[in-house]
Amino acid sequence: MRHFSILGGLILAAWVIAPAAAVAEDHRGEVRYYDRDGRDYHVWNSNEDRAYRFYLNDQHREYREWRTVRGPAQVEYFRWRHTHPDSVIFVAR
Repeated sequence: MRHFSILGGLILAAWVIAPAAAVAEDHRGEVRYYDRDGRDYHVWNSNEDRAYRFYLNDQHREYREWRTVRGPAQVEYFRWRHTHPDSVIFVAR
């Protein structure tokens, strides 16, 4: 009888968890970075990478992978990013 209650518990757990797993989106290669000053997250995807490269070009800086950028350099980029939304950076062609 104990085996049936364990099996029932596992089935119930799967039934509760399955909808959340089905709704979850696929974010391969995307990592979130928290912006303390802006109090929000920046999802690092292809658009954010393009914006970062645009920022480096705008600031006349050499490219460094974002994951190696730390401290004040991140804060500076996030400040710039909040004043340059996608609509400004990615003009329709």
